[in-house]
Amino acid sequence: MYWLITLMTLGILGLIITGVLIELHPSKGIGGRRWFKPAIGGNLLLFVGAQALLVFFGIQEVAAAPALAEGANEISLGMGLGIIGVGIPTAFSTVAAGIAVGPIGAASLAVLAEKPEIFGRTLIYLGLAEGIAIYGLVMSILLLDKL
Repeated sequence: MYWLITLMTLGILGLIITGVLIELHPSKGIGGRRWFKPAIGGNLLLFVGAQALLVFFGIQEVAAAPALAEGANEISLGMGLGIIGVGIPTAFSTVAAGIAVGPIGAASLAVLAEKPEIFGRTLIYLGLAEGIAIYGLVMSILLLDKL
């Protein structure tokens, strides 16, 4: 199991180092070197593959673990994975709301500079974009009730 975590760490470090090199030398990174794009793709593929293997082997380890008497303050590995699964809808919906609010907020500011009287409409559009995060939070609360 530790070799998978090491593999994921190497993938992340490779992406970080490649990003720093591209940031420091943008002319060499994008057009000058042919190995930057394959390096990023290879590191990303390494990370995603190691993540999938970690999930696969982790699920097998949890399924093969003998049932232990649970104490009042102990959380089993299966319960921990369940709590992580409950948090995933909130995480993804929050990221999606952030992606949606960025362009809507920029467009709202541009329109408000020309027509200040439509301030209410722009707030409605921003509220609809933020509703995505609220839906994810509600979904997580409903899933948490099932644990």
